[in-house]
Amino acid sequence: MKVPAMIAAELRRLTSTRMSVIALIALMLVPVLYGGLYLWANQDPYARLSDVPVGLVVADEGVGDTNYGDQVAKELVHGGAFDWQMMSAKAATAALQDGSVDFTVTLPKDFSAALTSVSGDTPHQARILLETNDANNYLASTIGTQAVEKIRRSVAQLVGQEAATRLLTAISDIRANLVTAVDGASALADGAASAHDGAQQLSNGASQLASGTATLAQGAHQVADGAAQVAAGNRTLAGYADRAGAASQDIANALPHARTDIIAELQKQGLDQAQIDAVVAKLDVLGDKVRAGNTTVQGAVGKVDQLSAGANQVASGAAQVASGADAAASGSAQLASGASALTYGLGTLTTGADRLRDGLKDGVAKIPDSSAALRAAQAKTIADPVDVSSGKLASASNYGSGLAPFFAALAGWIGIYALFLIVKPISRRAVTALHRPVKITLAGWLTPAVLGGIQMIALFGVLAVALGFGFAHPLGTLGVMVVASFVYASIILALNVWLGSVGQFLGLVLMVMQLVTAGGTFPWQTLPGPLASLHHVLPMGYVVDAMRQLMYGGDLARAGGDLLVLAAWLVGALVLSMIGVRRMIRGRTLRDLQPSLIG
Repeated sequence: MKVPAMIAAELRRLTSTRMSVIALIALMLVPVLYGGLYLWANQDPYARLSDVPVGLVVADEGVGDTNYGDQVAKELVHGGAFDWQMMSAKAATAALQDGSVDFTVTLPKDFSAALTSVSGDTPHQARILLETNDANNYLASTIGTQAVEKIRRSVAQLVGQEAATRLLTAISDIRANLVTAVDGASALADGAASAHDGAQQLSNGASQLASGTATLAQGAHQVADGAAQVAAGNRTLAGYADRAGAASQDIANALPHARTDIIAELQKQGLDQAQIDAVVAKLDVLGDKVRAGNTTVQGAVGKVDQLSAGANQVASGAAQVASGADAAASGSAQLASGASALTYGLGTLTTGADRLRDGLKDGVAKIPDSSAALRAAQAKTIADPVDVSSGKLASASNYGSGLAPFFAALAGWIGIYALFLIVKPISRRAVTALHRPVKITLAGWLTPAVLGGIQMIALFGVLAVALGFGFAHPLGTLGVMVVASFVYASIILALNVWLGSVGQFLGLVLMVMQLVTAGGTFPWQTLPGPLASLHHVLPMGYVVDAMRQLMYGGDLARAGGDLLVLAAWLVGALVLSMIGVRRMIRGRTLRDLQPSLIG
């Protein structure tokens, strides 16, 4: 018996009755139904998030004319990312409890106050309250967390942009004021330089004045000394004059008494009156001269006294002049010292004014001159400085397309496993009659492998036509799916040859192990250590990887490596099956030629 004849005999057995045909068709459709329905249900769930009901509670009281809560709510409703339903806090709690909404988002009453608190004395963060109910849907909680994070980033960008705008406007105002300050500093520097020149001249003049007043003070002291000497001499002269005047006055005062005494003496001498009158007349002439001389002397004494008083006044004035000259000299010296200090200080002021002017100019140069449009663009960049530009070496069109390699690979295993429930790959009659392990193994493998290949072709049609998934290399992807079915058939064949019904059960266990280790959903690196090790051994992970490379337009060389591993599994499993068949041949008898009850 040849291999084609054995395959034909097995197919006739599988289609011998109407129920057999129905069973075969049903099992053939298992991978199509499993993979097709699951991927249809999950084709693009993110595109339908706008149908997910979400409660939105806006309790924000605002600050003045600003109400960020209302702004955020309008943007959320307008964006349409979810089916936002405006509710009160009480209604939102009830809706979350009874499942009317999947989660709720609350903007509390101090939302705007917190966002604007950065300019006050008690800055604090604003809160966005997320309430979820895992009893409704666990993934809804995860989606809600991501949604709130997007809201947080959007609000942070909005507030940051407004704050940056105010900051940049203030900087622009500062620059304008700095320009004015530069002009003032330039004027100050010029004025300080002029003042320094004037102070230098003042210092030179003050030094000359101090030198002159010192000379004046020295001369004033000399004059004062001379005036004091003159005053002393005048006082001595006035003393002599006073004594001379007193004597002259005494003589003048004594003349009447002396005349009387002379008359009395002349009378005693016996002179007659005429003689007495003649003598007295001569004496009166002398008396008149004495009195005239006394008058002259008294006038001279008065002038000498006046001269003495004047000399005293001159001496006193000279002393005062000398004292004033000393004060003037001291003041001039202080003026010269102050003028020198002023000159030094104005020199420092000039240097400082120059530095101030230059520093302000540097400051103005470092602050760019910006327009309102430029400041708006700068504020937007400051609020959102990083723009993520993503590129894909290979790209899946949607969520369902991303899951397709995994579920197609899993559907292939399920399809082969289901076929082995009715296929008898190694019949006792063939083992007993042929005694050729290679032919027996090939015949036993080809029947489920070909049927599995047909399953994969049907599944590929559903993915490409019914679901509209794109394929960068459609024939290559279909080829990997068919190869995967061949490999799975060889593995389950080997398990059945060696272990029988136990092997069939182990095929189910092996499917479960590959379900968690293939890396079809989460990256395989997230698996626990032992399971991650199995990822590198079991075949389904390589099927998934090869499909991804060919379906999304990835690395063809990598897909070739995956196919080599699958080929190794195929050959290895067939070799093991042949060894098992050889063992079965050695233990067969003529009784094995009798037909079995199930064909």
